Amino acid sequence: MTRTLDRPGAEVPTPAGQDPPQRRRRRDRTALIPYFLILPALSLLAVVLLWPIVQMVWMSLTDYGLRQLRGEPAEWNNFAHYVSILTDDRFWTIFRNTIVVCLLMVAITMVLGTLVGILMNRLPTWLSTTVGIALMLAWATPVISAAIVHRWLFDARYGLVNATLARLPDWLVGSGWESFNWFNSPGPLFSVLILTVVWQSFPFVAVSVLAGLKSIPGELYEAARVDGAGAWRSFWNVTFPMLRPLFALLLILQIIWDFRIFTQLNILAGGFTNRDVFLLPYYSYQLGFYSTPPNYGLGSAIAVVMTVLVLAITAYYLRVMIRQGETR
Repeated sequence: MTRTLDRPGAEVPTPAGQDPPQRRRRRDRTALIPYFLILPALSLLAVVLLWPIVQMVWMSLTDYGLRQLRGEPAEWNNFAHYVSILTDDRFWTIFRNTIVVCLLMVAITMVLGTLVGILMNRLPTWLSTTVGIALMLAWATPVISAAIVHRWLFDARYGLVNATLARLPDWLVGSGWESFNWFNSPGPLFSVLILTVVWQSFPFVAVSVLAGLKSIPGELYEAARVDGAGAWRSFWNVTFPMLRPLFALLLILQIIWDFRIFTQLNILAGGFTNRDVFLLPYYSYQLGFYSTPPNYGLGSAIAVVMTVLVLAITAYYLRVMIRQGETR
């Protein structure tokens, strides 16, 4: 009878299909390395993104004012700010205006951007590139500059729009445009605001749709033409299904961006004196910083309502899109 001695450091044979314990432990440690590498970035994001939200929610639940900025502790108010805004008719008027203006901005931006993207896809390459560069210049313009330019265009005394409308026949555009003030009442001001935001937003949608159209195989459109589909049916049967995830992403981004419009409204309205033209972000800022005394808690409560609304809309739409993707 012979006996085989194991050499020091030699691995113990294991059954076929099973890894040795040392190799399994080494593989487990290797699998954790990516999580350790990304941990500093996640920690930084948590501090930069989540902490302001936590602070905003805390301020909305307390009486937070100038004394708290000087170091005095904030007192719990039993949701008094939320009760105050939800029972205030003025808040609901501003809320309705915000929803209507946001929906108009998003709808016009998406439709116009999609049409321009389809048009650019049919243009020659050099012309499509030229149009794309021009659109990117509009998209890259700072929002402050865009708002100032549109305020000058619609100025009551020196604006180009009033001067042009005054020269047109009265039977076509009416009269009284020489000194018409676009920034005093909600309807005209919101029209200028929508024009300013759409002018700067639709180029991003157009270029994104153009990039998506380049990825659709031409055979699909050829098959649609063989089946007798026109331009409208080709869009709904080929383009829209293929670009549905892109449209969903653009729609969510536009809702988030347009729901937070502040800078353009601030420049067009010229301050906080006209309360009839307030939107929710503007109202939150006015309560938090321009009221006497500043009420940071009440302003934060409106900001929390806005955040919850945007998250709810985004979550609902993503849920619908995911369900549609699973059923296909």
